[in-house]
Amino acid sequence: MQTDQSVDAIVIGAGLSGLATAKQLRARGIQVTILEASDRVAAPWRARHPKLRLNIHRRFARLPGRLTIRDNDTFLRRDTVIEYLSEYAGGLDVPIHFETTVLAVHRDGAVWQVDTNKGTFRCANLIVATGRERVKHLPDWPGVNLFGEPIIHTADFADPRNYDGKNVLVIGAGNSGTDVLNHLSRCKPAHVWVSVRHGPAILPTRIFGFPLHKSANLFVHLPKWSLDPIFAFLQRIIFGDLRRYGLHSHKVGGGTRLLKDGVTFALDDGFVAALKAGHIEAVSETVGFTQDAVELASGRKIHPDVVICATGYRAGLSDLFDHLGALDTRGYPLHPSGQADTSNPGLWFTGYEVTFLGFFHAAGVSAMRIATAIAAQLSRRAEVQSAPVNSRTARLRALSMDGAEQ
Repeated sequence: MQTDQSVDAIVIGAGLSGLATAKQLRARGIQVTILEASDRVAAPWRARHPKLRLNIHRRFARLPGRLTIRDNDTFLRRDTVIEYLSEYAGGLDVPIHFETTVLAVHRDGAVWQVDTNKGTFRCANLIVATGRERVKHLPDWPGVNLFGEPIIHTADFADPRNYDGKNVLVIGAGNSGTDVLNHLSRCKPAHVWVSVRHGPAILPTRIFGFPLHKSANLFVHLPKWSLDPIFAFLQRIIFGDLRRYGLHSHKVGGGTRLLKDGVTFALDDGFVAALKAGHIEAVSETVGFTQDAVELASGRKIHPDVVICATGYRAGLSDLFDHLGALDTRGYPLHPSGQADTSNPGLWFTGYEVTFLGFFHAAGVSAMRIATAIAAQLSRRAEVQSAPVNSRTARLRALSMDGAEQ
Protein backbone atom coordinates (compact mmCIF):
# COMPACT_ATOMS: atom_id res chain seq x y z
CA MET A 1 0.00 0.00 0.00
CA GLN A 2 1.30 3.42 -1.00
CA THR A 3 1.22 6.14 1.63
CA ASP A 4 1.95 9.84 1.94
CA GLN A 5 2.88 10.56 -1.66
CA SER A 6 3.24 14.31 -2.21
CA VAL A 7 3.00 16.08 -5.57
CA ASP A 8 2.21 19.57 -6.82
CA ALA A 9 -1.18 18.49 -8.16
CA ILE A 10 -3.52 15.52 -8.13
CA VAL A 11 -6.26 14.95 -10.69
CA ILE A 12 -9.16 12.70 -9.70
CA GLY A 13 -10.51 11.08 -12.85
CA ALA A 14 -8.92 9.92 -16.11
CA GLY A 15 -11.71 11.08 -18.38
CA LEU A 16 -11.42 13.83 -20.96
CA SER A 17 -11.42 16.73 -18.46
CA GLY A 18 -8.87 15.09 -16.18
CA LEU A 19 -6.55 14.15 -19.04
CA ALA A 20 -6.76 17.63 -20.56
CA THR A 21 -5.86 19.26 -17.25
CA ALA A 22 -2.95 16.88 -16.68
CA LYS A 23 -1.67 17.69 -20.17
CA GLN A 24 -1.72 21.43 -19.52
CA LEU A 25 -0.08 21.06 -16.11
CA ARG A 26 2.78 18.94 -17.48
CA ALA A 27 3.27 21.45 -20.32
CA ARG A 28 4.17 23.94 -17.58
CA GLY A 29 6.52 21.55 -15.83
CA ILE A 30 4.14 20.88 -12.94
CA GLN A 31 4.31 17.53 -11.20
CA VAL A 32 0.91 15.85 -11.42
CA THR A 33 -0.59 12.44 -10.62
CA ILE A 34 -3.94 11.05 -11.80
CA LEU A 35 -6.10 8.85 -9.57
CA GLU A 36 -8.64 6.72 -11.45
CA ALA A 37 -11.15 4.40 -9.80
CA SER A 38 -11.54 2.27 -12.93
CA ASP A 39 -8.92 -0.01 -14.43
CA ARG A 40 -8.75 2.02 -17.67
CA VAL A 41 -9.05 5.57 -18.92
CA ALA A 42 -12.35 6.94 -20.24
CA ALA A 43 -14.40 4.90 -17.79
CA PRO A 44 -17.55 7.08 -18.13
CA TRP A 45 -17.54 6.58 -21.89
CA ARG A 46 -17.04 2.84 -21.60
CA ALA A 47 -20.06 2.68 -19.33
CA ARG A 48 -22.39 4.25 -21.92
CA HIS A 49 -24.32 2.15 -24.41
CA PRO A 50 -22.35 0.89 -27.45
CA LYS A 51 -24.55 2.65 -30.00
CA LEU A 52 -23.97 6.06 -28.47
CA ARG A 53 -22.72 8.88 -30.67
CA LEU A 54 -21.59 12.33 -29.65
CA ASN A 55 -24.17 15.05 -30.14
CA ILE A 56 -21.39 17.53 -30.94
CA HIS A 57 -19.74 17.94 -34.34
CA ARG A 58 -16.35 16.28 -34.70
CA ARG A 59 -14.68 19.69 -35.25
CA PHE A 60 -15.30 20.40 -31.54
CA ALA A 61 -14.10 16.96 -30.39
CA ARG A 62 -10.47 17.60 -29.54
CA LEU A 63 -8.32 18.09 -26.47
CA PRO A 64 -5.31 20.40 -25.92
CA GLY A 65 -2.21 19.50 -27.89
CA ARG A 66 -3.94 17.07 -30.22
CA LEU A 67 -5.59 17.54 -33.59
CA THR A 68 -9.25 16.79 -34.21
CA ILE A 69 -10.06 13.09 -34.25
CA ARG A 70 -9.30 11.57 -37.64
CA ASP A 71 -12.68 10.05 -38.36
CA ASN A 72 -15.11 10.60 -41.20
CA ASP A 73 -18.17 10.37 -38.94
CA THR A 74 -19.77 13.76 -38.36
CA PHE A 75 -20.92 12.67 -34.91
CA LEU A 76 -18.32 10.36 -33.41
CA ARG A 77 -19.08 6.90 -32.14
CA ARG A 78 -18.51 5.99 -28.50
CA ASP A 79 -15.69 3.59 -29.37
CA THR A 80 -13.92 6.25 -31.43
CA VAL A 81 -13.95 8.56 -28.41
CA ILE A 82 -12.61 5.79 -26.15
CA GLU A 83 -9.78 5.08 -28.60
CA TYR A 84 -8.93 8.78 -28.84
CA LEU A 85 -8.79 9.23 -25.06
CA SER A 86 -6.73 6.06 -24.61
CA GLU A 87 -4.15 7.31 -27.11
CA TYR A 88 -4.18 10.74 -25.50
CA ALA A 89 -3.49 9.24 -22.08
CA GLY A 90 -0.70 7.12 -23.52
CA GLY A 91 1.06 10.26 -24.70
CA LEU A 92 1.03 11.95 -21.30
CA ASP A 93 4.12 12.01 -19.14
CA VAL A 94 1.92 11.52 -16.11
CA PRO A 95 1.51 8.55 -13.74
CA ILE A 96 -2.04 7.20 -13.63
CA HIS A 97 -2.95 5.13 -10.59
CA PHE A 98 -5.75 2.85 -11.74
CA GLU A 99 -8.22 1.08 -9.44
CA THR A 100 -7.61 3.83 -6.91
CA THR A 101 -10.82 4.94 -5.23
CA VAL A 102 -10.89 8.19 -3.30
CA LEU A 103 -12.44 7.60 0.13
CA ALA A 104 -12.06 11.01 1.78
CA VAL A 105 -10.68 14.48 1.13
CA HIS A 106 -9.42 16.82 3.87
CA ARG A 107 -7.62 20.12 4.08
CA ASP A 108 -4.47 19.89 6.22
CA GLY A 109 -3.05 23.39 6.47
CA ALA A 110 -1.93 24.41 3.00
CA VAL A 111 -2.08 20.81 1.74
CA TRP A 112 -4.91 18.62 0.48
CA GLN A 113 -4.94 15.11 1.90
CA VAL A 114 -6.57 12.48 -0.32
CA ASP A 115 -7.28 9.13 1.35
CA THR A 116 -7.72 6.22 -1.04
CA ASN A 117 -7.97 2.45 -0.98
CA LYS A 118 -4.27 2.45 -1.90
CA GLY A 119 -3.00 4.88 0.69
CA THR A 120 -2.80 8.62 1.23
CA PHE A 121 -1.77 11.23 -1.32
CA ARG A 122 -0.99 14.88 -0.59
CA CYS A 123 -0.91 17.87 -2.88
CA ALA A 124 -1.11 21.64 -2.95
CA ASN A 125 -3.73 21.52 -5.70
CA LEU A 126 -6.53 19.00 -6.07
CA ILE A 127 -8.40 18.85 -9.39
CA VAL A 128 -11.69 16.97 -9.42
CA ALA A 129 -12.67 15.63 -12.84
CA THR A 130 -14.95 12.67 -12.14
CA GLY A 131 -17.64 13.79 -14.59
CA ARG A 132 -20.99 15.48 -14.49
CA GLU A 133 -22.79 12.24 -15.34
CA ARG A 134 -21.03 9.69 -13.14
CA VAL A 135 -23.99 8.15 -11.28
CA LYS A 136 -27.10 6.81 -12.99
CA HIS A 137 -30.27 8.30 -11.53
CA LEU A 138 -33.42 6.17 -11.17
CA PRO A 139 -36.41 7.74 -9.40
CA ASP A 140 -38.00 5.78 -6.59
CA TRP A 141 -41.48 5.48 -8.07
CA PRO A 142 -44.20 3.92 -5.90
CA GLY A 143 -44.33 0.17 -6.55
CA VAL A 144 -41.26 0.12 -8.78
CA ASN A 145 -39.82 -2.87 -6.91
CA LEU A 146 -43.00 -4.86 -7.58
CA PHE A 147 -42.84 -4.55 -11.36
CA GLY A 148 -42.23 -7.91 -12.97
CA GLU A 149 -40.50 -6.80 -16.16
CA PRO A 150 -36.96 -5.43 -16.74
CA ILE A 151 -36.27 -1.79 -15.86
CA ILE A 152 -32.99 -0.40 -17.18
CA HIS A 153 -31.27 2.98 -17.41
CA THR A 154 -30.42 4.41 -20.83
CA ALA A 155 -26.74 3.89 -19.98
CA ASP A 156 -27.44 0.14 -20.19
CA PHE A 157 -29.23 0.32 -23.53
CA ALA A 158 -27.36 -1.99 -25.89
CA ASP A 159 -28.28 -3.38 -29.31
CA PRO A 160 -31.59 -1.79 -30.42
CA ARG A 161 -32.49 -5.00 -32.23
CA ASN A 162 -32.87 -6.67 -28.83
CA TYR A 163 -36.19 -4.80 -28.57
CA ASP A 164 -37.68 -6.05 -31.82
CA GLY A 165 -41.16 -7.44 -31.21
CA LYS A 166 -41.35 -5.99 -27.68
CA ASN A 167 -43.54 -3.34 -26.10
CA VAL A 168 -41.10 -0.70 -24.88
CA LEU A 169 -41.66 2.23 -22.54
CA VAL A 170 -39.06 5.00 -22.56
CA ILE A 171 -39.42 7.35 -19.59
CA GLY A 172 -38.12 10.77 -20.56
CA ALA A 173 -37.51 12.43 -23.91
CA GLY A 174 -34.47 14.54 -23.13
CA ASN A 175 -31.07 14.07 -24.72
CA SER A 176 -30.51 10.43 -23.73
CA GLY A 177 -34.18 9.47 -24.12
CA THR A 178 -34.35 10.87 -27.64
CA ASP A 179 -31.09 9.09 -28.46
CA VAL A 180 -32.72 5.77 -27.52
CA LEU A 181 -35.91 6.66 -29.39
CA ASN A 182 -33.87 7.50 -32.50
CA HIS A 183 -32.39 4.01 -32.41
CA LEU A 184 -35.74 2.34 -31.77
CA SER A 185 -37.29 4.22 -34.69
CA ARG A 186 -34.99 2.29 -37.03
CA CYS A 187 -35.85 -1.12 -35.56
CA LYS A 188 -39.01 -3.19 -35.19
CA PRO A 189 -40.38 -3.05 -31.64
CA ALA A 190 -44.05 -4.04 -31.35
CA HIS A 191 -44.94 -0.71 -29.72
CA VAL A 192 -43.06 2.18 -28.18
CA TRP A 193 -44.39 4.65 -25.64
CA VAL A 194 -42.49 7.69 -24.44
CA SER A 195 -43.61 9.01 -21.07
CA VAL A 196 -42.98 12.72 -20.57
CA ARG A 197 -43.59 15.21 -17.80
CA HIS A 198 -42.45 18.16 -19.91
CA GLY A 199 -41.65 18.01 -23.57
CA PRO A 200 -38.00 18.40 -24.56
CA ALA A 201 -36.29 21.24 -26.35
CA ILE A 202 -35.65 19.30 -29.52
CA LEU A 203 -33.64 20.22 -32.59
CA PRO A 204 -32.77 18.33 -35.77
CA THR A 205 -29.36 16.75 -36.08
CA ARG A 206 -29.16 18.26 -39.57
CA ILE A 207 -30.97 20.97 -41.50
CA PHE A 208 -31.04 20.21 -45.24
CA GLY A 209 -28.09 17.90 -44.66
CA PHE A 210 -26.05 20.50 -42.76
CA PRO A 211 -25.03 19.43 -39.22
CA LEU A 212 -26.66 22.00 -36.95
CA HIS A 213 -23.98 21.76 -34.25
CA LYS A 214 -21.34 22.87 -36.73
CA SER A 215 -22.80 26.36 -36.16
CA ALA A 216 -22.43 26.19 -32.38
CA ASN A 217 -19.99 29.12 -32.36
CA LEU A 218 -22.79 31.31 -33.69
CA PHE A 219 -25.04 30.51 -30.73
CA VAL A 220 -22.23 31.21 -28.27
CA HIS A 221 -22.00 34.80 -29.50
CA LEU A 222 -25.72 35.54 -29.62
CA PRO A 223 -27.31 37.50 -26.73
CA LYS A 224 -28.61 35.08 -24.11
CA TRP A 225 -32.09 36.64 -24.21
CA SER A 226 -32.38 35.70 -27.88
CA LEU A 227 -31.61 32.00 -27.56
CA ASP A 228 -34.94 30.67 -26.25
CA PRO A 229 -37.08 32.33 -28.96
CA ILE A 230 -34.60 31.34 -31.68
CA PHE A 231 -34.60 27.68 -30.68
CA ALA A 232 -38.37 27.64 -30.19
CA PHE A 233 -38.77 29.13 -33.67
CA LEU A 234 -36.44 26.53 -35.20
CA GLN A 235 -38.28 23.69 -33.50
CA ARG A 236 -41.68 24.95 -34.66
CA ILE A 237 -40.59 25.64 -38.24
CA ILE A 238 -38.86 22.29 -38.68
CA PHE A 239 -41.15 19.96 -36.74
CA GLY A 240 -44.45 21.80 -36.64
CA ASP A 241 -46.69 21.77 -33.57
CA LEU A 242 -45.62 18.66 -31.64
CA ARG A 243 -48.41 19.21 -29.13
CA ARG A 244 -50.66 17.48 -31.65
CA TYR A 245 -48.65 14.34 -30.95
CA GLY A 246 -48.58 14.66 -27.17
CA LEU A 247 -45.19 16.36 -26.92
CA HIS A 248 -45.59 19.68 -25.12
CA SER A 249 -42.90 22.32 -24.67
CA HIS A 250 -41.16 22.86 -21.35
CA LYS A 251 -42.09 26.13 -19.65
CA VAL A 252 -38.37 27.06 -19.63
CA GLY A 253 -36.68 27.56 -22.99
CA GLY A 254 -33.96 25.29 -24.30
CA GLY A 255 -31.18 27.86 -24.20
CA THR A 256 -31.95 28.82 -20.62
CA ARG A 257 -32.13 25.19 -19.50
CA LEU A 258 -28.75 24.44 -21.04
CA LEU A 259 -26.93 27.46 -19.64
CA LYS A 260 -28.55 27.48 -16.18
CA ASP A 261 -29.40 23.84 -15.48
CA GLY A 262 -27.02 21.94 -17.75
CA VAL A 263 -29.89 20.25 -19.63
CA THR A 264 -28.76 19.65 -23.19
CA PHE A 265 -30.99 19.71 -26.25
CA ALA A 266 -32.56 16.54 -27.58
CA LEU A 267 -31.35 15.90 -31.13
CA ASP A 268 -33.77 14.22 -33.49
CA ASP A 269 -32.58 11.56 -35.92
CA GLY A 270 -35.77 9.63 -36.62
CA PHE A 271 -37.76 9.97 -33.39
CA VAL A 272 -40.06 12.80 -34.52
CA ALA A 273 -40.93 11.10 -37.83
CA ALA A 274 -41.77 7.90 -35.94
CA LEU A 275 -43.89 9.92 -33.49
CA LYS A 276 -45.84 11.54 -36.31
CA ALA A 277 -46.28 8.20 -38.08
CA GLY A 278 -47.73 6.66 -34.92
CA HIS A 279 -44.86 4.21 -34.41
CA ILE A 280 -44.04 5.97 -31.13
CA GLU A 281 -46.79 7.15 -28.80
CA ALA A 282 -46.28 10.02 -26.36
CA VAL A 283 -48.06 9.48 -23.04
CA SER A 284 -48.22 11.38 -19.77
CA GLU A 285 -45.80 11.31 -16.84
CA THR A 286 -45.04 8.00 -15.11
CA VAL A 287 -46.27 8.12 -11.52
CA GLY A 288 -46.10 4.51 -10.29
CA PHE A 289 -45.86 0.80 -10.96
CA THR A 290 -47.83 -2.32 -10.15
CA GLN A 291 -46.75 -5.90 -10.65
CA ASP A 292 -47.73 -5.89 -14.33
CA ALA A 293 -48.40 -2.27 -15.28
CA VAL A 294 -47.03 1.25 -15.35
CA GLU A 295 -49.34 3.95 -14.02
CA LEU A 296 -49.49 7.31 -15.78
CA ALA A 297 -50.55 10.71 -14.49
CA SER A 298 -53.55 10.60 -16.85
CA GLY A 299 -54.89 7.56 -14.97
CA ARG A 300 -54.04 5.21 -17.82
CA LYS A 301 -52.15 1.96 -17.24
CA ILE A 302 -49.84 0.44 -19.84
CA HIS A 303 -48.12 -2.93 -19.97
CA PRO A 304 -44.59 -2.75 -21.38
CA ASP A 305 -42.24 -5.72 -21.71
CA VAL A 306 -39.31 -3.49 -20.78
CA VAL A 307 -38.90 0.00 -19.30
CA ILE A 308 -35.96 2.20 -20.32
CA CYS A 309 -35.37 5.11 -17.93
CA ALA A 310 -33.96 8.25 -19.50
CA THR A 311 -33.93 9.90 -16.11
CA GLY A 312 -30.49 11.42 -16.12
CA TYR A 313 -27.36 11.25 -14.02
CA ARG A 314 -25.87 12.80 -10.92
CA ALA A 315 -22.31 13.93 -10.25
CA GLY A 316 -21.99 11.87 -7.05
CA LEU A 317 -19.75 14.41 -5.33
CA SER A 318 -21.63 14.99 -2.08
CA ASP A 319 -19.95 12.32 0.06
CA LEU A 320 -16.48 13.74 -0.61
CA PHE A 321 -17.02 17.49 -0.91
CA ASP A 322 -20.27 18.50 0.80
CA HIS A 323 -18.43 19.26 4.06
CA LEU A 324 -16.27 21.82 2.27
CA GLY A 325 -19.19 23.97 1.13
CA ALA A 326 -18.02 23.53 -2.46
CA LEU A 327 -21.31 22.23 -3.90
CA ASP A 328 -24.69 23.74 -4.70
CA THR A 329 -28.02 22.34 -3.53
CA ARG A 330 -28.10 19.89 -6.45
CA GLY A 331 -24.69 18.47 -5.62
CA TYR A 332 -22.78 20.16 -8.45
CA PRO A 333 -19.70 22.37 -7.93
CA LEU A 334 -20.25 26.05 -7.28
CA HIS A 335 -17.22 26.62 -9.52
CA PRO A 336 -17.74 23.98 -12.22
CA SER A 337 -15.17 24.76 -14.90
CA GLY A 338 -11.81 25.65 -13.43
CA GLN A 339 -12.72 28.82 -11.57
CA ALA A 340 -10.91 29.36 -8.27
CA ASP A 341 -12.76 28.73 -5.00
CA THR A 342 -11.63 31.34 -2.47
CA SER A 343 -13.15 29.29 0.34
CA ASN A 344 -11.08 26.26 -0.66
CA PRO A 345 -7.72 27.43 -2.10
CA GLY A 346 -6.16 24.78 -4.29
CA LEU A 347 -9.44 22.91 -4.93
CA TRP A 348 -10.54 22.90 -8.56
CA PHE A 349 -13.41 21.29 -10.46
CA THR A 350 -13.51 20.70 -14.20
CA GLY A 351 -16.03 19.07 -16.51
CA TYR A 352 -19.21 20.03 -14.69
CA GLU A 353 -20.46 22.88 -16.88
CA VAL A 354 -22.49 22.34 -20.05
CA THR A 355 -21.81 24.65 -23.01
CA PHE A 356 -23.00 24.89 -26.59
CA LEU A 357 -19.59 23.79 -27.84
CA GLY A 358 -19.59 20.56 -25.84
CA PHE A 359 -17.52 18.84 -23.17
CA PHE A 360 -14.30 18.58 -25.19
CA HIS A 361 -14.10 22.32 -25.75
CA ALA A 362 -15.09 23.02 -22.15
CA ALA A 363 -12.39 20.61 -20.94
CA GLY A 364 -9.74 22.53 -22.86
CA VAL A 365 -10.89 25.91 -21.53
CA SER A 366 -10.97 24.66 -17.92
CA ALA A 367 -7.61 22.93 -18.26
CA MET A 368 -5.97 26.12 -19.48
CA ARG A 369 -7.60 28.13 -16.70
CA ILE A 370 -6.49 25.74 -13.95
CA ALA A 371 -2.96 25.17 -15.23
CA THR A 372 -2.33 28.89 -15.72
CA ALA A 373 -3.48 29.68 -12.18
CA ILE A 374 -1.44 26.88 -10.59
CA ALA A 375 1.68 27.82 -12.56
CA ALA A 376 1.34 31.42 -11.39
CA GLN A 377 0.90 30.23 -7.81
CA LEU A 378 4.02 28.06 -7.92
CA SER A 379 6.00 30.87 -9.57
CA ARG A 380 5.13 33.24 -6.73
CA ARG A 381 6.21 30.65 -4.18
CA ALA A 382 9.51 30.14 -6.01
CA GLU A 383 10.12 33.87 -5.92
CA VAL A 384 9.59 33.92 -2.16
CA GLN A 385 12.00 31.05 -1.61
CA SER A 386 14.72 32.71 -3.67
CA ALA A 387 14.19 36.25 -2.33
CA PRO A 388 16.82 37.90 -0.08
CA VAL A 389 16.08 37.63 3.63
CA ASN A 390 15.39 41.35 4.06
CA SER A 391 12.57 41.25 1.46
CA ARG A 392 11.18 37.85 2.34
CA THR A 393 8.70 39.05 4.96
CA ALA A 394 6.95 41.31 2.48
CA ARG A 395 6.85 38.59 -0.14
CA LEU A 396 5.47 36.05 2.33
CA ARG A 397 2.73 38.49 3.23
CA ALA A 398 1.87 38.84 -0.47
CA LEU A 399 1.99 35.08 -0.95
CA SER A 400 -0.46 34.55 1.88
CA MET A 401 -3.01 36.38 -0.23
CA ASP A 402 -2.85 33.70 -2.97
CA GLY A 403 -6.04 32.02 -1.88
CA ALA A 404 -7.97 35.29 -1.86
CA GLU A 405 -6.58 36.32 -5.22
CA GLN A 406 -7.64 33.06 -6.82
